[in-house]
Amino acid sequence: MNINLTPSQTPSEGSATKSAYKRLRELILTGDLAPGEKLKIDGLRDVLGTGASPIREALNLLVSDQLVVRHEQRGFRAAGTSRQDFDEILKLRCSLERMALRESIENATDEWIEELVVVHHRMTRLQAERSAEFEVQHKIFHMTLLSHATSPHLLRFCSQLYDLNIRYRYLAGRSSDYKGRKVDDEHRQILDAVMAKGMDLADTLLVSHYERTGAFLKDYID
Repeated sequence: MNINLTPSQTPSEGSATKSAYKRLRELILTGDLAPGEKLKIDGLRDVLGTGASPIREALNLLVSDQLVVRHEQRGFRAAGTSRQDFDEILKLRCSLERMALRESIENATDEWIEELVVVHHRMTRLQAERSAEFEVQHKIFHMTLLSHATSPHLLRFCSQLYDLNIRYRYLAGRSSDYKGRKVDDEHRQILDAVMAKGMDLADTLLVSHYERTGAFLKDYID
């Protein structure tokens, strides 16, 4: 799956470091590099088909993204996962996104609503097609919901928390019950509430959408 989720910082366009960064990030987010797994540069050279220097630079960038942990004298590991970590991410995400969503609805324009409808339609189509691009559009939809908030810092924090949450969503997706979850209906309900400028309902639906992921994690994290 090709994931491009507009992380907070990336190396220069077209560089070997950027390619290594994007690929390693994808492998960590999807769980192909498991939480806590030791990231040996020699082994990653075979996986990524690039040199040691770009991989080391990419790993250092991923440390800043909190997706990799660097241990002095012991190298790098994919960041671990835990119930406590997920609960903290969820708490912060709900608090900050509620703030951003309510401000976006207060600042709603016809153009913003039209953009949301188009983004939602594209996301729904890609989900039905099981396209690798769905994950990209999924984030675009959620960030567009918040995009009329006026604080760049708030939106950047929301974007970072979205990324940190992705690994937990992939873990939740391993649950056999998760396949019965109607995520598309949840998105549609949020969109409808926003279009009607039902601030309290949109707020409630968004938080519920995020909290449901935790119910599927009980067998996969402590």
